Amino acid sequence: MKFSKLLVFLLSALFLLTSCTSDEKMKQQMAKILSEDPKILTDAIEKNPAEFITALQNAAKNAQESMGKKREEDEKKKLEESFDKPLVAEIRSDETFRGPKDAPITLVEYSDFECPFCARGFQTVMDLMNKFPGKIRFVYKHLPLSFHEQAMISSQYYEAIRLQSEKKAFEFHDEIYKNQAKLKNGVSFLDATAKKVGADMARLKKDVNSAEVKARIDADIKEAGSFGMQGTPGFLLNGVPVRGAYPADYFIGLIDELQKRGKLKI
Repeated sequence: MKFSKLLVFLLSALFLLTSCTSDEKMKQQMAKILSEDPKILTDAIEKNPAEFITALQNAAKNAQESMGKKREEDEKKKLEESFDKPLVAEIRSDETFRGPKDAPITLVEYSDFECPFCARGFQTVMDLMNKFPGKIRFVYKHLPLSFHEQAMISSQYYEAIRLQSEKKAFEFHDEIYKNQAKLKNGVSFLDATAKKVGADMARLKKDVNSAEVKARIDADIKEAGSFGMQGTPGFLLNGVPVRGAYPADYFIGLIDELQKRGKLKI
């Protein structure tokens, strides 16, 4: 058997032995060959390394393309399902909105103040608010990632300031994202920013580690997890999930689709 044919044979065998297939006879045949002579594969590789590497690279490329196509199909399927079965975020009785409380479009973000992709998400949110003035209500929720040292404390500062003033909380939010690189300075930067927006510092220091603040952040994290939001930023646009820092045009496309389906009127 020529090497090229042998390699195809062996790669096919490995595929069958590690994949779901109805060809049980082929599976058994391949298993028998490898069990009787396990060196058949290593010998072939040693004698023809260049051909093996080329074949393996081609196989990997084909596998990546296949997985990419499947992933795209899965995402389309999930998106289609979300139009009919939107995810429902909790809107608390004391929720803080940017935009009118009765706006037809609800944009919820699960975010991390230290995440650079969330800084892009911030710009996207502002673009959408400008694109649809008076038509969007924006809700900021927390998903601080454990490997971002300043993420959790930044969320706590935001919530502590929100207890004082919704307006000051969003001003703090905006300042953090506009000057995200300064988060490396930790609490000194957070304090300076809180003072800049006019927060009551004595009250902030009292509330920042309170059970109320921590419980709210924990609830956001739990909710994000229930929606499969493991990275940041994650969004819900009228219940349609968007996982990642997509540009405003992507959200506009979703808004158009919701209107076409009669699920949104603006």
